[in-house]
Amino acid sequence: MNKPDISGHAITYQDKPDAERRNFLKMSLIGIVTLLAGAFTMNQAFAESQIQLSDKWDKTFAQSSKVDHKKVTFKNRYGITLAADLYQPKNASGKQAAIVIGGPFGAVKEQSSGLYAQTMAERGFITLAFDPSYTGESGGEPRNVASPDINTEDFSAAVDFIGLQPNVDRERIGIIGICGWGGMALNATAVDKRIKAVATSTMYDMTRVMSKGYNDSVTLEQRTQRLEQLSQQRWKDAENGGPTYGPVANELKGGEAQFLVDYHDYYRTPRGYHPRAVNSNGSWTLTTPLSFMNMPILTYIKEISPRPILFIHGEKAHSRYFSETAYAAAAQPKELMIIPGANHTDLYDRVNVIPFDKLTAFFSTNLK
Repeated sequence: MNKPDISGHAITYQDKPDAERRNFLKMSLIGIVTLLAGAFTMNQAFAESQIQLSDKWDKTFAQSSKVDHKKVTFKNRYGITLAADLYQPKNASGKQAAIVIGGPFGAVKEQSSGLYAQTMAERGFITLAFDPSYTGESGGEPRNVASPDINTEDFSAAVDFIGLQPNVDRERIGIIGICGWGGMALNATAVDKRIKAVATSTMYDMTRVMSKGYNDSVTLEQRTQRLEQLSQQRWKDAENGGPTYGPVANELKGGEAQFLVDYHDYYRTPRGYHPRAVNSNGSWTLTTPLSFMNMPILTYIKEISPRPILFIHGEKAHSRYFSETAYAAAAQPKELMIIPGANHTDLYDRVNVIPFDKLTAFFSTNLK
């Protein structure tokens, strides 16, 4: 540790008298500790300052009188603060089974995941619906970016939190992933052995669709071209000091495929619109696909076994093949339930279509 004196000569730690050397060391350590503590405090203050929870019921569904609800926050392994809604059956006693719920991709907890959470709480489970990192009321900068790794971690962080609740039995925790968070839920279950059962509804494998397109129609040439464009976009973002965002999600100009019309019907109308949802009122960063295109999240789906998987999908959903191929790749015990006549977004909020009886039976059997 050298420090120049006024004459420009270096004064070394070894050159100092014993008393001065001890004092020098003491002051250096104090300075380092103070610096680290200050940095920690600043980082904490910065992170928490981003979390502003709404104090009103602003869900896209009616509040149930059968459950208690409160907003909570917790951190994931990367230090991002997640916001969530905790639902508990009224007058329940003892330790209960719990279910963590996430999705759809680009939605918030006030939409589909919250509906699933409240409904399953009415049926006796303690449930938690969360906003993924960088979206909704959760923390993370920049906004509206997704990551197959971090968003998988969000599920495990939610399991951390709910397993610390005094009325939750840690050995009876399951998860539900809706749409793009169906793939994340499967990925989380493969790696996190605390999760005892997993169900997916209208599941998307976001890494597959971003890297290969719908029905795996993207050629190697097209993939290479896309990656070239995204790589060049990084230069632009670096020069601008921040990310560039794509067009506003789910706007219709006419002539779109039916499934895009269905998305608009959910996200952009009173049926499911929420101002904090990326798919209702925003857009993803242009470079969001990069990590998805190089990280197939269902590689280890067989390692979910011997824990059970329930796949639920609509008969007429454009995304049905995601559940069918994932089901084929998974090991037993597994079940694929196809809902007659249902499209992709019917399973977001149509309570007469979503098979809540089946979900209740599945988790009651496998979280006991």
